[in-house]
Amino acid sequence: MIDVVVFDLDGTLVDSHQDLAFAANALVVELGGTGVSEAAVVKMVGEGAAVLVRRALTASGLDPDTPGALDRFLAIYDTCLLDRTRPYPGMVETLERLQPLARLAVLTNKPARATAGILDGLGLARFFDPIIGGDSAFGRKPNPAGLRHIIETAGSSASTTIMVGDSPVDRQTARNAGTAVCLVRFGFGFSFGPGDLDGTETIIETPCDLVGVVKGSG
Repeated sequence: MIDVVVFDLDGTLVDSHQDLAFAANALVVELGGTGVSEAAVVKMVGEGAAVLVRRALTASGLDPDTPGALDRFLAIYDTCLLDRTRPYPGMVETLERLQPLARLAVLTNKPARATAGILDGLGLARFFDPIIGGDSAFGRKPNPAGLRHIIETAGSSASTTIMVGDSPVDRQTARNAGTAVCLVRFGFGFSFGPGDLDGTETIIETPCDLVGVVKGSG
């Protein structure tokens, strides 16, 4: 039976693509480049802020190693974290239904400061313990160290844990830690075609579908 549910943040719990795209493009324009589309930025998300910045600068014809670019991006992003970022429809109700059933946690590659700002600002932090960002001592996904720490903290096991995410990075993290994985088709990082799935993944169309996944595991 599933007793630990670990969530990715961007593209899983919240739709943050517009604010991420705004911050990335503001940085690019500030450095003298030409902004890229929201759709292009979405494809750059998932492996942490440093990777996003490098990809955005490269796509804009700028030096990906521009000194101070990451710090400047994070400063810009801090000003727009919650301008248009919202939980996916039905997510809050889903978390309320899941909380009595399992330990809920967050494992994201987003830096801890921005993660806390979003979860606190949207009133979601109350559901999760622990909350681990990509700049923690556990490293970034798909490194399984953060996921393993969550399992250990919960006094649980990999066999009763499920990683919920929207991207290949989340799937690989779950595989590296030996847990089940649930991929959310509504997430902006979902890029799997039929040939990319091996049948071990659970796929859900809406947040509320996750309740059935957890309840049905017993």
